[in-house]
Amino acid sequence: MAFTFKKEEHLCSRQLIDRLYTEGHRLMVFPYSVQWMTLESGEWRVESGERRAESREPLRNSETQKLRNSETQPPSHPATQVMIVAPKRKFHHAVDRNRVRRLTRECYRLRKHTLYDFLQQHGLALVFSMVYIHNEIMTFDQLGHKMDKLLAALQKDILAHQQPTP
Repeated sequence: MAFTFKKEEHLCSRQLIDRLYTEGHRLMVFPYSVQWMTLESGEWRVESGERRAESREPLRNSETQKLRNSETQPPSHPATQVMIVAPKRKFHHAVDRNRVRRLTRECYRLRKHTLYDFLQQHGLALVFSMVYIHNEIMTFDQLGHKMDKLLAALQKDILAHQQPTP
């Protein structure tokens, strides 16, 4: 697995964010507050906006071909989508908020492979947000250690909330 954090892995969908905060589960691992929710593969495709909106114009040949290919092939979405938040209430200066988000993003990028392996084993897709709740900016090494704990706790929490399939 490549150590990247692509645009497809960023949680941007307003519908998914609203669902996450209304239906999701909460987990606290200092200095982060995590809101998470698992999704079915069909839900992911509709919610993330991959389907083409209905329009009055007829489809062009290239669009028709893409639509047919997308229906026959499984969707190429990542196993997770993540939103990283540094609240303005805690960090009044944009420089500090950007630094916290950058450090968090980097720690997650380097350690996400354990979460991806876990989700692939269990056939799950995950949407979650990480809110930095500490008043001070921690060092990269400290955040890396906390990120390891967070991902382990998240895996444990997912297993605890996972409903047995009949």
